[in-house]
Amino acid sequence: MSEIYQADAYREKASGVSLGAFPDGPRWRPVSRIAFRICFIYFTLYCLTTQIIISLFPIPVEDIDFLDPSQFWPVRPLVFWTAAHVFGAKLPLVYTGSGSGDKTFDWVLAFCTLVASAAATALWFYLDRKRESDITLYKWFRVFLRFALASQMVVYGLAKAVPLQMPFPYLTRLLEPYGNFSPMGVLWSSIGASPAYEILVGCAELLAGILLIFPRTAVLGVLLALVDSIEIFMLNMTYDVPVKLFSFHLILMSLFLLAPELTRLGDFFLHHRKAELSRQPQLFRRPRANRIALIVQVIFGLWLVGTNVFGSWRAWHKYGGGRAKSPLYGIWTVDEMSVNGKVQPPLLTDDIRWRRVIFDFPERATFQHMDDSLQWINVAINEKDNTIALTKGGDKNWKGSFKFQRPAADRLILDGNMDYRQVRMQLQLMDRNRFLLVNRGFNWAQEYPFNR
Repeated sequence: MSEIYQADAYREKASGVSLGAFPDGPRWRPVSRIAFRICFIYFTLYCLTTQIIISLFPIPVEDIDFLDPSQFWPVRPLVFWTAAHVFGAKLPLVYTGSGSGDKTFDWVLAFCTLVASAAATALWFYLDRKRESDITLYKWFRVFLRFALASQMVVYGLAKAVPLQMPFPYLTRLLEPYGNFSPMGVLWSSIGASPAYEILVGCAELLAGILLIFPRTAVLGVLLALVDSIEIFMLNMTYDVPVKLFSFHLILMSLFLLAPELTRLGDFFLHHRKAELSRQPQLFRRPRANRIALIVQVIFGLWLVGTNVFGSWRAWHKYGGGRAKSPLYGIWTVDEMSVNGKVQPPLLTDDIRWRRVIFDFPERATFQHMDDSLQWINVAINEKDNTIALTKGGDKNWKGSFKFQRPAADRLILDGNMDYRQVRMQLQLMDRNRFLLVNRGFNWAQEYPFNR
């Protein structure tokens, strides 16, 4: 698109009139019109069928379930048909509720979006082949895409600036062997173990989003967003995080917004020449209308940031470090256990012999068996009656109930029945600070590397 702006510069110098007086803009080469139109259609469709459109218009209301835009007709039937008849994929595809952005559904959706964009561009170019430029559509589309990218930088940034995306390793994680971690689990736990680093990365992403809100700082915001997006993409690629496709699109969106400024940036950074002022076209002809447009953009941007800040604050107290913890919070080691009145030998490995019980979240507990395998159980703790009710999500017939006593802060006795057997346990609280990951902390001076 650089030839567009060179033509703009020449026209302005010759006439002494700003681009605002020319809403139709200069003549574009056919390749520029084709490139813009396919980008316009592709990014518009992509934003409308992914989380971007939802993030762009957040609603600060709790417990509202938003449907994935790609679930609506005709998107889902089209993707299913393409997956089955073009790629030979077996149906039905996983398309919702998995938490992955790299599902087969997502890849086929991107393919359909690209094909539809190419076909629509060809038809558009044929029907509108006499038009010399799309400058009016272009300048408004830049505003839309700038805020679409800003919304993602704000969402991702706040999820790290308020350490939510990668929390400090939970109690269960502290007991798992490192070799059992997936690559994604390694990334989540390592960054979560360093909240300061996570906050720093989050602030960099959040800063990019804020800079993108203001037209005067948009170029700096795009540059920072591009760097942030490349880092996100590389982490997703190297740690097998299933957001590869989405983060790659953030890079593409950044490059599209940055393209008109490449000549100026090259002059400044590479050729050591004086960089000219940006010649981005104004939205309106009249200065007053442009000032109003600027105010609207700033208000919308502040609302975008404010609603996400509120959502992050709420999530911090619901899911993050400020969340409520179990009344029996801690890692409890089973010192003695009896089943149906018989003390169980320490090496017994059946499904009812536990090595540890971990209470972390108020409504869940984790049992660690003698073979170190972990099992999640739903719990309901009644502190008034000193009772615990246990259920399994996948087994409606399995249940358990205990009366608990806490003779000391570090002692716990559970007495009741589980899976139709009488069970009694005496447990000892493990000091969480015994873990090196928890107690090591930060040290300015180190005589030798402390790498364990």
